[in-house]
Amino acid sequence: MNKYAVETTVGIFLVFGLLCIGYMAVKLGHVSLLGDNAYSLFARFTTVSGLRVGSSVNMLGIEVGRVERLTMDQKDQEAVVEIRIQKDIKVYDDAIASIKTEGLIGDMFLNIDPGGSGKLLEHGGTITETQPAVDMVDLIGKYAFGEVKKQ
Repeated sequence: MNKYAVETTVGIFLVFGLLCIGYMAVKLGHVSLLGDNAYSLFARFTTVSGLRVGSSVNMLGIEVGRVERLTMDQKDQEAVVEIRIQKDIKVYDDAIASIKTEGLIGDMFLNIDPGGSGKLLEHGGTITETQPAVDMVDLIGKYAFGEVKKQ
């Protein structure tokens, strides 16, 4: 009888451990199993260098979504960024999307100024006002070789 009690206890701990691992994989992988609580928006940039799929989307300093996909519009020669934003976050059609750097040489993230004077962007809407990232290497090169003019 004692042998079966030990095997049952080990089995319970094994199942509990596997459930914990599954839960952490879903949470850390940003996977939603019980429905999607986000909507998609698009933003067009002249360049998205440094931005990656999975990069965070911040609004007012708070993470509100993730970069879902990066594609290129061959006709207009622009980079198109698909972003997933939490459903309860409101973004207006006069919003400004800009690519920023975390720290001096950190990862890139997408920052959204939500706007407020226009109408709300719905699922599949496009943010038209965008600012690409500042190329720090190019900026330092211009400063080092005297191409930056003082005013």
